[in-house]
Amino acid sequence: MKPVMLVSDYSAFLTEVKGRIQSARLSAGRAVNRELVMLYWELGRGIVEKQAAVGWGESVVERLSADLRAEFPDMRGFSANNLWLMRQFYAENAADGFLEQAVREMKSMAPALLEQAAPEANQSGASRPNAAILEQLVQEFLAPIPWGHHVEILKKAKDPRARLYYLKATAKFGWSRAVLLNQIKAQAYERAKAEKKTHNFAAALPEHFAEQADEMLKSRYNLEFLGIARPMKERELEERLIGRLQQFILELGYGFCFVGRQYRLALGAKEYFVDLLFYHRFLKALVAFDLKVVAFEPEFAGKMDFYLNLLNEKERAPDDRPSIGIILCAEKDDVEVEFALKSKGNPIGVAEYRMQSKLPAEFKGKLPTAKQLADVVREILPGAARPRG
Repeated sequence: MKPVMLVSDYSAFLTEVKGRIQSARLSAGRAVNRELVMLYWELGRGIVEKQAAVGWGESVVERLSADLRAEFPDMRGFSANNLWLMRQFYAENAADGFLEQAVREMKSMAPALLEQAAPEANQSGASRPNAAILEQLVQEFLAPIPWGHHVEILKKAKDPRARLYYLKATAKFGWSRAVLLNQIKAQAYERAKAEKKTHNFAAALPEHFAEQADEMLKSRYNLEFLGIARPMKERELEERLIGRLQQFILELGYGFCFVGRQYRLALGAKEYFVDLLFYHRFLKALVAFDLKVVAFEPEFAGKMDFYLNLLNEKERAPDDRPSIGIILCAEKDDVEVEFALKSKGNPIGVAEYRMQSKLPAEFKGKLPTAKQLADVVREILPGAARPRG
């Protein structure tokens, strides 16, 4: 008689099997996506090269779309619009401006390949990027990213450096399409390029971890989604952020997991409270936020340094990296922040938040005032009431 399997043994076995199945499905999905992106790359390259060498016009895309859909009726993705996107996908990513930026980023590329980065001539005599470089580009940067993400980046990020930024971030942090669109809308690349980050990560963390922490931090966080246009107290700001936690996490960036608000830390008979506490899945570190509705003051850094000592002592898991602090304030002076962080042993970043968009400088003085708008309304609707004041 066979022994009866214990319920606990079966539950553990089932959990293990489910995990393997999910892992296999994920791996299969990634493999399918990689092959699909590479197929689209080849189709785009074929269209570009034939149009250049043979002189095919735009109508060939419509014809190719009809023929492919007739031959493969069960396959999606061969519409004329998608074929044009494939052509754009190849043309823009094989262009010199993007290729030069990408080559600098390809850490794994052999030095011999880097020497071959100059364009080569094809059979028609026209120059084209080196085939080995392009193959490495597709394998390393493009193939791992879903096609839908590529489409959004092509449509919304015209600067080659911006495209590379969003491609790298998507691959590194596993951004969903919704997160990617939110980051593009929030001008993550422009902000990362233009704004100086203030922190002591290089001094407080190992080099590789410091670079990752720097990528996690923004110099300014856009809190327009709170819909606040008046002064407020810190507790109200905290409550508003908690009320719109999903939007706040989208603004923070991928990888943040909410732990708690007013997180209690005890030391002897005294209690201390961290405004907002998160855990970052990729950094594998606790991230504490201290909210300030005023300009940065040097004593804020001392308070955060103390909180981080407590977190590392009482909350940090054995395999966690050092806890990180972010002071989110209304405004900051970079020099003052630099001096305030010089003596701090824990990694601390200081960032500003923005509640409302500012009118671009080029539009100042060019838009009508409220009175001018009211005058126009009265001309159109003679019976309209005059504004008070």
